[in-house]
Amino acid sequence: MGIRRKSRELALQALYQGELAGQAVLLDFEKFCSHFQVNKKAIPYAKKLLDGVQGKREEINLLISRYAENWRLERMSVIDRNILRLAVFELHYQDDVPTSVAINEAVEIAKRYSTDDSGPFINGILDALAREEISGAENKRKTV
Repeated sequence: MGIRRKSRELALQALYQGELAGQAVLLDFEKFCSHFQVNKKAIPYAKKLLDGVQGKREEINLLISRYAENWRLERMSVIDRNILRLAVFELHYQDDVPTSVAINEAVEIAKRYSTDDSGPFINGILDALAREEISGAENKRKTV
C-alpha cells in the first residue's frame, strides 16, 4: 500500500472521529496521530487533505449533493460521506492527482471501510462529477 493511500485512510479516520466527536479533534491532528501506529510519511499528505476538506467543506458538500441523486448528505453513512469529501477535494482542488486515481482510491477505500454497496455508490457520484468537469473544461476551451 502506497503512502498516499495510507494518508487518505488516516485522513478518513480523522474526519470520521471528528464528525462523531465534534470538530475539535481536527484541531490537534498531531495528537490524534499519536494515539495510533501511524506511518510518519503519511502525515503530511493526510494533513493537507484534512485542511483542504475543512477549508472547502461547504463547496465540497454542495458538489456531492449536486451529483448524489436522491441522496441527501445527512442520509449517507459517515464513512461514505467522508470518503466522498476526500475524493472531491482531490478531484476538484488537487492538480497533481489524476481523476482516475482519485476515483479508484475512493472506491478501494470504500471497499475496505464501508459496505458492499458503497463502492458503486461512490463511483457513480465521483464519475458523474468528473465527467461534468471534463466536459465543462472542454466547453471553456472551445469558447476561448
